[in-house]
Formats: sequence, C-alpha cells, structure tokens
Amino acid sequence: MSTTAAHPIGSAVARAHAMLDEVAEVSAWSMSQAETAQALVEVARLEARWGEVRSRLLEHAETVGVQERNASPSLAVWHSNVTRTTKRESFRQVRLAEGLARHVPVREALGRGDLVGEQASVICTSLDALPDDLAPAVLEQATTALLEFAQVHDAKALRVLGRRILDVVAPEVGEAWEAELLDREEREAEKSSVFRMREDGHGRIRGSFTVPLLVGQVLERALLAFAAPKHQVATRATRATRVTGDYQDEPDEAPVPVRRPTAQRLGAAFVELVERLDPAALPRAGGVNPTVVVTMTLESLQDGLAAATLDTGGRVSAATARRLACEAGIVPVVLGGRSEPLDVGRSQRLFTVPQRLALGVRDGGCTAKGCDAPPAMCHAHHEDFWCRDGHTKVERGRLLCPYHHRRIHDPEYETEVGGDNQVTFHRRT
Repeated sequence: MSTTAAHPIGSAVARAHAMLDEVAEVSAWSMSQAETAQALVEVARLEARWGEVRSRLLEHAETVGVQERNASPSLAVWHSNVTRTTKRESFRQVRLAEGLARHVPVREALGRGDLVGEQASVICTSLDALPDDLAPAVLEQATTALLEFAQVHDAKALRVLGRRILDVVAPEVGEAWEAELLDREEREAEKSSVFRMREDGHGRIRGSFTVPLLVGQVLERALLAFAAPKHQVATRATRATRVTGDYQDEPDEAPVPVRRPTAQRLGAAFVELVERLDPAALPRAGGVNPTVVVTMTLESLQDGLAAATLDTGGRVSAATARRLACEAGIVPVVLGGRSEPLDVGRSQRLFTVPQRLALGVRDGGCTAKGCDAPPAMCHAHHEDFWCRDGHTKVERGRLLCPYHHRRIHDPEYETEVGGDNQVTFHRRT
C-alpha cells in the first residue's frame, strides 16, 4: 500500500503545530528581560514569514479554485468562512497576496521576516499606484528604495514616502506625475464632496461629511483653535498667569505632555464655531443674511420657561433663546399677549471690538469663579436681557466662557455676583 508524501508546505505547518504544542503550557515567568524582548521581536518576524506563506497559498488557492468546494462567490468569502475571519480582513489578505505576486522582491522580503504585513501591503499599494508606463528600471529602483525605507519606518510613514518615491528615484518623472495625481485627486474630491444632516428626534442633529483634504484641514485647525488653550499646546515651561487681564510668562519646570482634544471637546468646538458665524459675512438668500428667527413671548424672553419656536419649525428652550440673543446672529420676534409682534429685534447686538477689549482688560477672562479661560475664548454676556435694555454697554456686560455662558442661562442654576465681579453658580434644589 503506497501513501502520497505530504507537500513540504503542509509538512512545515504540521511541524510548527507540534512545536507550539510543546510550549503551550510553559509559563514565561522565568524569562529574563533580554530574552523576553528578543522573543517578541522574533515572534513578529515569524508572523511576517507565515504571512508570506499564507499569501502564496492564497494565490495558489485562486488558481485551483478552492472556493468551489462550498460554492463560495469568491476566494475571500470562502477564506472568511473557513477561518472565521471577518470578510474585511479576508479581502485584505487576498489583496496582499495579489500584490505580492506582482512585486516579487516585496514578497521575498516578507518571507525573510524583513517586513511586517502592514509594511508589505503599503509598499505594494504604493508601487501599484505608479504610472503604468514607468520604465522597469525605475520601478525596480522604487521597490528597492521602499524596502530600504521599511527598515527604519513603519507602515504609516511608508505610505507618505510611497507617494513621493519618484522624487527620490526619478525626480524628472516624479514632479509631473505628482502634479497629475494631485490634480486628479482634487477634482475627484470636489465631485465627491457631500454633507448630510438629519434630526434624531431628541433635540439633536446628526450628520456626516466628505470634503477635500485642504478644506478638512482648515476645519480641523479652526476647531483646534476653539478647543485651545488647555489641551492644544500646554506647557508649564511658560505658565500663563492672569494679572489684571493680561498674561505674563513665568518660568516653571518640566513641560506637560501635549494632549489632543477628545471627540467631545472637538464637538463643543464645532458648536462654538457655528454659533460664532457672523451672518453679515455670509452670502444673502432671498435678500437677507442667513439668520434664524426665534419667536418667543415677552415673558419667555424675560424669565419664563415656555419654549421658543424657530422659523425652521424647530423648538428650543427659553434659556437657549436668551443665551443666543446675547451673541449669535438671531432675530428675536417678541410676541405680546395676543400673539402680536411687539418688536422684531436687531440681528446685530454684538459688542463692538473696543467694547470687547474693554471687557477683556476689566474682567481678565471668564468671570465665573474658578474658571481661567482667557478673554479670547469668552463670549460677551449681557447682564440685562435685550428686552429690558436695548443697548450694549460695557458696564452691563461680562465675559463668560461658552460653558458658563450656557450655565448662566440655564434655569437649573442661580447665580450670585461677588464684590470681585466673579459669578458663583448654585444648582437650584
């Protein structure tokens, strides 16, 4: 009786399983620091080498039609089902196998453990993006350069280097190719720009957008500016100390690590950005600047609790309407007892630049007790609501950061102004 010899790859897989079985129950507690570090590095190399073997097997599996075993629509779907891998990951592995088949030097480097899978994927993608009519010698130089870069750069850095690789190996070609690539990407980005908004029925609007790279980065910079100063660039090396409204630099000791704003802080910054838009600087629609008309009763504008109605059909609390009347470009329509308009307010009730400067010098920042937000990050709040005093006066205004400006209009809080002009908040019981 004759038996068919196992294929060398299958035998290697079986031996690897047997070797792993030997250490399955072995504890790592007795390994030294150096041994542990070296083992982790070697495990990463082994994972890379097995990744290359898997890629070769996937390439061969396509050739012999492995997916036909259970009528799967594609090799990636079959692989996902039999290995319990997500379809997304299986498709990524199949794409990598296809890329390595086209770029043999990259496959060989992965097989030696000189790359990790992420790096190999990025290099293949970068090489595939190069011009189709590129001379074979230039393609070879680009491949060699990227493999050398991979010895010191991770996949993220390689992605950036891959876009500029022709500048390194063929500058005479790279400039024209990059110009063509950027032009094509920018035109496609403009065509694909979308913005979606929808109400969720719980007082919020959810949305998503896709915009060109430059526009997105401008928006990000604007949000980071609104999210400053505490968590954008914070160091104790130059500590800001508030003195009569100004800031003086005082040397200190070690720097504090920079913390990127969280999604919540960026969300608050986006709200701040929208609320600070000047309607006068925006295009006109129907002969008027884009303003939101808020209709409310005189009682609500003063101190009442009845909700206000927007001209869009939405509803906001009286507290929100009163707060927005301090700063934003809204037009309040105040109704009397018979629902007759008593007055249609001005959309421009903002403090002037000289008034804002005067408030900054006097208040030195947010006047909420314990808050150190600087003047540039504050709203100018009207002590008297618009219906009680139609004028914007420095003596009846104060600086409040966006958070405390909301709280001062929140009916759940009552406030007290001390002799030092600082506002203390107390939650109503």
